[in-house]
Amino acid sequence: MARYTGAVCRLCRREGQKLFLKGERCYSDKCSVSRRAYPPGQHGNARTRKPSEYGLQLRAKQKARRYYGILESQFAKYYDMATRREGMTGENLLRICESRMDNVVYRLGFASSRAEARVLVDQGHYTVNGKKMNIPSALLKPGDEVAIAEKSKSSNKFKAVAEANGSRPVPAWLDVDRNQFVGRYVSLPNREDIDLEVEEHLIVEGYSK
Repeated sequence: MARYTGAVCRLCRREGQKLFLKGERCYSDKCSVSRRAYPPGQHGNARTRKPSEYGLQLRAKQKARRYYGILESQFAKYYDMATRREGMTGENLLRICESRMDNVVYRLGFASSRAEARVLVDQGHYTVNGKKMNIPSALLKPGDEVAIAEKSKSSNKFKAVAEANGSRPVPAWLDVDRNQFVGRYVSLPNREDIDLEVEEHLIVEGYSK
């Protein structure tokens, strides 16, 4: 399966909530979910049937995948990892997704969206514990320090990103120094720290069949 390259606002409308896929636009009145709170397509505004059990499980999985920008094969791999960890599988799955390099960069406010974070990570604009990191899917762990590379700090791009995201709240499991462009992965996120509105137990049920 190739990566989705269509209009990302359609994905938010399909899931019926903001997935924050388009940076600053998602926080403005231009957000498509705010303007058209119904699924895209010719019959999007028509009355729909009550979804089946499978339909609910599929929507939960698709919502999580689209929120983090993860392909099916990678998401299934994360699910297998989650089942081998102690604790609730659904929460473990979300913690793994939150620990991705691209997501941490976005959460710290070093990129306007996860899609932008993936591109910038791939281009080598960030370091982890002082070493260049260009793998967006790399899983970080508590204690890791993420920073914007020295050569990139002075660029107009990152100055603009810092200004635009200066007021965006940083989750409790991260710590950031916006002046120095340095962030730290403090601890594993608790479920209440993850603002994704999804019933993760439905994802587990879908994979368990």
